[in-house]
Amino acid sequence: MNQDFVPKTEERAAAPARIGGGKYLGFSLGKQLFGVDILRVREIVCGLVITPVPRASHAVRGVINLRGKIIPVVDLRLSFGMDPVVQDDRTCFIVVDVVRGGAETQIGVLVDAVSEVLTIPDTDIEPPPRVGAMDVAAVRGIAKVKGAVRMLLDIDVAIGD
Repeated sequence: MNQDFVPKTEERAAAPARIGGGKYLGFSLGKQLFGVDILRVREIVCGLVITPVPRASHAVRGVINLRGKIIPVVDLRLSFGMDPVVQDDRTCFIVVDVVRGGAETQIGVLVDAVSEVLTIPDTDIEPPPRVGAMDVAAVRGIAKVKGAVRMLLDIDVAIGD
C-alpha cells in the first residue's frame, strides 16, 4: 500500500541534515518516537516483501522491488541495537534519499509505524545531550512534541554504511 506522499523533487534534492525547526515525518520504533526531515523522504510504502541478500551487513534486511527499482532495506531497530522489526499491518518502509560516497541514492528504512508529518518550531528543539559514552551521532536534535520527546535523526548517519 503506497501512502502517496511524495515531496517535490526540487525540495528533496540534497536537503542537508539540520537541527532547525521545520517539517518532520514522525515514526516509531517500539515505544520510542523519532522524526526525519521531510525533505529527505521520497515516499512511504507498506506491505512489500523483503528479499534477503546473502552476507549483507547486520542491519540490512534485504531489498524490495519498488515499481521495478531495487531498493536496499535497513532495519532501523537493528542499526540502533534493538531487536529486529516484526512486520505487521503497521510496519512501513520510509524510502529516503541519502548520500553515500558523494552520490545520492535511495534506501528503504524499515520502521514499526509511521505516525504523521509534524511541524516543529526551532524553540521546541534542543541539541542532544553529550554525556559520557552516549552515542548520539545520529541524533540531530531532541524535540518536545505534544508532551512527548522525539529524536530527530540525521538519516545519513542513522542507517550507517
